[in-house]
Amino acid sequence: MRLDDLVSAIGAAYACGTPLRLRGAGSKDFYGGMLLGDVLEVGAYRGIVAYAPSELYITARCGTPLAEIEATLAEQGQMLAFEPPQFTGASLGGCVAAGLAGPRRQQAGAVRDFVLGVKLIDGTGQVLDFGGQVMKNVAGYDVSRLLAGSLGTLGLLAEVSLKVLPRPVAEATLLFAMEEGEAIARLNQWGARPLPISASFWSAGQLFLRLSGARAAVDAAQQKLGGELLAEAGDHWLAVREQQHAAFGTGPLWRLALPSGTPPLGLDGLLASEWGGGQRWYAGDQPGAVLRQAARQAGGHAVLYRAAESQRGLEGAFAPLPEPLLALHRRLKKSFDPRAILNPGRLYAEL
Repeated sequence: MRLDDLVSAIGAAYACGTPLRLRGAGSKDFYGGMLLGDVLEVGAYRGIVAYAPSELYITARCGTPLAEIEATLAEQGQMLAFEPPQFTGASLGGCVAAGLAGPRRQQAGAVRDFVLGVKLIDGTGQVLDFGGQVMKNVAGYDVSRLLAGSLGTLGLLAEVSLKVLPRPVAEATLLFAMEEGEAIARLNQWGARPLPISASFWSAGQLFLRLSGARAAVDAAQQKLGGELLAEAGDHWLAVREQQHAAFGTGPLWRLALPSGTPPLGLDGLLASEWGGGQRWYAGDQPGAVLRQAARQAGGHAVLYRAAESQRGLEGAFAPLPEPLLALHRRLKKSFDPRAILNPGRLYAEL
């Protein structure tokens, strides 16, 4: 597949006003709003365009599997520091469009923090370039970051340049037995200290804490914190990253983003928490209005992360926007996708 093929397909849809559903590997079809429009398969537009280990960046086409990118980086001792889930064959374009990060986000930052530049095909079929390949090239940098998490509603991310980082020299995972309230308090105490904490995961009275960095720093932190050292913790963090851990279940799932120090909400259905208490997972049998109100009162928000499409369409995957913010989203949508043909309703029903 060529870039011109994608440009022609979107241009023809724009001319006819035909809604399109942009699809790479389809690994995140469970996420977001309704799946509407004729499917435009982009997975065949793949391949690594440029990789400069010494400059800490990689550029690849949208359909490139994350597994291929991770393998290439691993050969040079590098990684995507935001630790994105790969699910089943996830692609680079879908990774950035969804904006989902894994356990290491607690230390490293979100997907948008690593987007250096993009080649975007907007809703008219025009190719736009934003940003660059290194941090010092900042032209259009904020636009590139804006596209992370936009779920393809502003354009097709044909190519993406990402900042990469060296893999840590040493890692260790500690296990503590403690309930939710104590885990939140401890994590916030530890977070205020210069400790090499790269991930945390609490569920069913157990707190897992991952330390990453120089060997001396990891060993010193382990001595200070105590806990039980897990000899082989790779499978645990892989299961958390891929959301295959038993705590995530298989049914509807809510994700609450909260200030990390928020005390336990006292709601039934808590399954797990991550990111120092900043991300908490609840079973989907809770009324959505209850969860959203509790998150809002705590200064956060709730997302219907995984559910049947009919439920997502009824409740909305994402919390409703205040009118001023919705107006801003509409103006952005109009600028990038004048006829609203790209992934309609995937982010918000109004878009």
